[in-house]
Amino acid sequence: MGQKRLWLVLVLSMVVASFLATPVMAANPIKWKIQTYWSPVEESYKAFADACKRVKVLTNGRMEIAPYPGGAIIPDFEALEAVQNNILQGMYTWAGYWAGKEPAFAPLTDFVCGYRNVWELSGFMYYKGGLDMLNELYKPFGLYTIAVASWGVENFVSKYPIRRIEDFKGHKFRAPHGITAEILAELGAGVVVLPGTEVYSALDKGVIDGMDWATVSMNHRMGFHEIAKYYIDPGIHSLGVNDLTVNLKEWNKLPKDIQEILKINFRAMAVEKLERIYIDCVKARNEVAEMGGTAITWTPEERARLLKVAQKVWKKWADKSPKAKKVVDAHRAWVKDLGYID
Repeated sequence: MGQKRLWLVLVLSMVVASFLATPVMAANPIKWKIQTYWSPVEESYKAFADACKRVKVLTNGRMEIAPYPGGAIIPDFEALEAVQNNILQGMYTWAGYWAGKEPAFAPLTDFVCGYRNVWELSGFMYYKGGLDMLNELYKPFGLYTIAVASWGVENFVSKYPIRRIEDFKGHKFRAPHGITAEILAELGAGVVVLPGTEVYSALDKGVIDGMDWATVSMNHRMGFHEIAKYYIDPGIHSLGVNDLTVNLKEWNKLPKDIQEILKINFRAMAVEKLERIYIDCVKARNEVAEMGGTAITWTPEERARLLKVAQKVWKKWADKSPKAKKVVDAHRAWVKDLGYID
């Protein structure tokens, strides 16, 4: 991780030095609007907003990007169409939302239970063809992905301890439509699809017994641990990818040097974001413990049992379309190289 960050800092320093040393007229800067789906209080949004601010400096004022939190301009689920129609020039979101348009979006950007840390996933996206496949999926929509980032492994939160796969059976969990929901169903759990704004109330009223939401710090900020005192840590399932995706025509209008600046800048943001979230999660773990919360760590044997269940669901998703099969096969090959599956 240290080497990765050092490399990114050195490259960014060279870019900054180069462009600050070159006088450039910026009477009419290029102006973009990009909306994310994060709340403005989350480190994911803050890191993104800071990276947007850097664009003006790195380009000597030739380009400005205005960041917007989730729902600020358009509803989150309408972001793809908004970027297509150039209402927004870009979106920083999760491509799994577009699985109804092409199933491959879901497994590509969250290969549930496949990876155990962000570097495995980042390696897949940048060096094992993941980013190329994402751009292949977005091309028919006239979109282009500049960079990807992760917010870390998510944690199941529950009102009771979950130590093995049998402990999910007969209980109701909030989860989004897709792979995680199907894995929970395979485990015998009831799945309830709810927006984030309704999860706390559902927990409080007993509508659900637990949920798949996000990292320890995000779950804590939502107040979930006031009611649900147990969480699985390290996380055992979801490790998603955010993609910074823009209107392809607008991207092609940019000078080549600005294109490279954006790629480097937002890839550097991915590392910064993870570090900020890591620090946030350490603080949250301590606060949850003071509230009487309990972190549960699964054994390697139990994780292996869950992985076998997940592989059944992966196969179902591979059968949904030729592109989904290509994605699942590529993930499986890398996960096999990592030694997690045979």
